Amino acid sequence: MSVDPNLLDDLEWRGLLAHTTDRDALRAALTEGSVRFYVGFDPTAPSLHMGNLVQLVTARRLQNAGHTPFALVGGATGMIGDPKEAGERSLNSLETVQDWTARVRAQVEPFLSFEGDNAATMVNNFDWTSTLSTIDFLRDIGKHFPVNRMLARDVVRTRLEAGISYTEFSYVLLQSMDFLELHRTHGVTLQFGGSDQWGNLTGGVELIRRAAGGKAHAFATPLITKSDGTKYGKTEGGALWLDPEMLSPYAFHQFWLNAEDEKVGELLRTFTFLSREEIEALEARHAEKPFLREAQKVLADEVTTLVHGAAETEQAKAAAQALFGGGDITALAGTTLAAALAEAGAVDVDGSAGIPGVVDLLTLTGLVASKGEARRTIAEGGVSINNVRVDDADHVPSQTDLIDGSWLVLRRGKKRFAGVRLR
Repeated sequence: MSVDPNLLDDLEWRGLLAHTTDRDALRAALTEGSVRFYVGFDPTAPSLHMGNLVQLVTARRLQNAGHTPFALVGGATGMIGDPKEAGERSLNSLETVQDWTARVRAQVEPFLSFEGDNAATMVNNFDWTSTLSTIDFLRDIGKHFPVNRMLARDVVRTRLEAGISYTEFSYVLLQSMDFLELHRTHGVTLQFGGSDQWGNLTGGVELIRRAAGGKAHAFATPLITKSDGTKYGKTEGGALWLDPEMLSPYAFHQFWLNAEDEKVGELLRTFTFLSREEIEALEARHAEKPFLREAQKVLADEVTTLVHGAAETEQAKAAAQALFGGGDITALAGTTLAAALAEAGAVDVDGSAGIPGVVDLLTLTGLVASKGEARRTIAEGGVSINNVRVDDADHVPSQTDLIDGSWLVLRRGKKRFAGVRLR
């Protein structure tokens, strides 16, 4: 099938090539025909995160350009985990890893097409690793890895003084074996991953050369960092998870909406499928009027739609508008409102004896310091419930005021608000 001859140039413009094996050979391979490539995801958590999203989007770029994906979920390598600089990983049980493997597989599938001439294939390295004997592994794989080369890896050097187990030390052999297996059984000749995986990527290329006499390629995408160089992709609650149960679409959308001005262009190039012309025009408008935050709005909408779908994106935008701009709160889905208020601040209130009055609600939420202050604020016209102004200090919300049967949104002034969940 025909392939896009400009793929490598586009990846380079988007800043997605931190390292490559022979650049000319890689370019030749990507322009001569459909290349079978693979990218792997270890189930070391129940969800993928922002770093994995770089690889998912990159895999789609390659498939859109005519190349053939093999998405590997590491049911075997997930039992071990790639060495971390900070210390030894905790090993998870087989049952846990198998559960997480299924979850990760379900997250990967929507990003690729499993139909057509270059249909994607999903594989699990547990299938060929679990039955391999130790003797065969050491003879057929281990003999191709000089220990001095393994010791030269950055993460190993970092861990040597504090100590690194043979289990983590051997991870590179398992990942390299995956590349060899896919090369032998499916003709895969390209692997990519994050730049922290570069030693593993080149290990696989070298193993294919040594064990099979084959030619393979690899490239690594850069790690995404904030403008100060620290790791990107963290929220106050932890990693930027792709699973909506672990991080709500509202919080996900808010993360991208709050992207730094200095980084928004880079994030647009990395995570969206907007064209070069569209992104450069957007960057120019952003440079002229950054206070409009147009680039961040486009970024948030594009990436949230990519991960969670258009309907969730619209709900996230509606929630933000309702909470910060005075839109119709009652039109929001209960799950979206709950997620938004969990980010902004909410309190649980015992409603077994009935719904408390507005004065009590204001003090329970901490929007005022006393009941006297609550009454004065109401008299001044500064209090609303569900964006409807309250004029009577003796007002008691009714059951029909509860959103999704349990929620109220109290606002003091234009900028201060809090959620109340009646239990």
